[in-house]
Amino acid sequence: ITHWNHPRFHAYFNSTASSPGILAELLSSSLNVNGMVWQSCPAVTELEEVTLDWLRQMLGLPQGFWGLIYDTASTSTLHGIAMAREALEDLNTREDGMAGRSDVPRLRAYISELAHSSVEKAVITLGFGVNAVRKIPVDEQFRMRPSDLEAAIAEDRKNGIRPFCVVATVGTTSCTSIDPVPVIADICQREHLWLHVDAAYGGSAAIIPEMRYILDGCERADSFVVNPHKWMFVPVDLSAFYTRKPDLLRRAFSLVPEYLRTSHDDTVRNLMDYGVPLGRRFRSLKLWFVLRYFGWNGLADRLRDHLRLAKLFAEWVEAHPSFELLAPVLFGTVCFRAHPAGFDDENALNVLNEQLLRAVNERRETFLSHTKLAGRYTIRIAIGHIQTQESHVQSTWELIQRELKDLRV
Repeated sequence: ITHWNHPRFHAYFNSTASSPGILAELLSSSLNVNGMVWQSCPAVTELEEVTLDWLRQMLGLPQGFWGLIYDTASTSTLHGIAMAREALEDLNTREDGMAGRSDVPRLRAYISELAHSSVEKAVITLGFGVNAVRKIPVDEQFRMRPSDLEAAIAEDRKNGIRPFCVVATVGTTSCTSIDPVPVIADICQREHLWLHVDAAYGGSAAIIPEMRYILDGCERADSFVVNPHKWMFVPVDLSAFYTRKPDLLRRAFSLVPEYLRTSHDDTVRNLMDYGVPLGRRFRSLKLWFVLRYFGWNGLADRLRDHLRLAKLFAEWVEAHPSFELLAPVLFGTVCFRAHPAGFDDENALNVLNEQLLRAVNERRETFLSHTKLAGRYTIRIAIGHIQTQESHVQSTWELIQRELKDLRV
């Protein structure tokens, strides 16, 4: 088994299981409740609303945002884009669907080149087809280019394609870059487009007061997602989805058969009305346990230390003549590669770094991953485990240097 709870697990954004989170999962499984409607287990609905409002305040989102829990950001993004489709009221897709209709234009959603693949899966699932997604080029810091977004929207309109949604990212998976959300929000407002913000990874850092700026512009999003299971020590799975338009979400998905009607329906929220799933686990319990155990300051301090460790690792990389950084270090992830003297061919460098990553991981002392940035094979170290200390990061850095030396370059 791959040990995701090891302090030197750095391959992916950690679904770190802290002690209070594990205890809550044990209790939740023991209770085995289903919170599909308020009556089936009132605590599921009530605690979900309370904990997500706490999290909203920690993130600095406005009071007008209402939240609920899905399993992963892929599901949250699916619902955000479904809401964008439902907002096109003239198409009446809930009743008439998309297939076989000559009156439905081709629809277009816009993402950056580095946006998560879940957006494409969402449009496939919703029946638009993957060609409904247009990828916007990124700048030298791997952020969506607003000028190219505007040009793409204008071109599509000219060609009879109907733009309907833009997905901006705060913390891309490859290199944790941040799209310019304030400018993108301006474009969406002018063009009357839905704005969904994927902050599944990076959004958690906004609980640190001095990092609040990363969510600038997100208060104008129509929908927003952050995953406490990526970087807030909540066991997988728990994705927090927020929207300023919960009634639209309900309109898109509410379908109540007679056997699920209750005498409370007019006075409470039934969470089954706000998404595809009927059944709902008691996920909010583990979020409540984690927030109550660590507190806002305790969580912020731990995330702040991960930021420190990432910047420290980046300093080691920059100080070494045989390594280089490949992306800005904004969160707990560092993107780098080996670049020894005399290696000027990009293909040779890609091969070298692929060999280096394989050699490091085959030691089974740590676990790193890779991506490609501007065609360059990039090694990633993601620091986010609750038990990771400076000594762990230093040991990993020493291992990387040894393995490069053993490759005899």
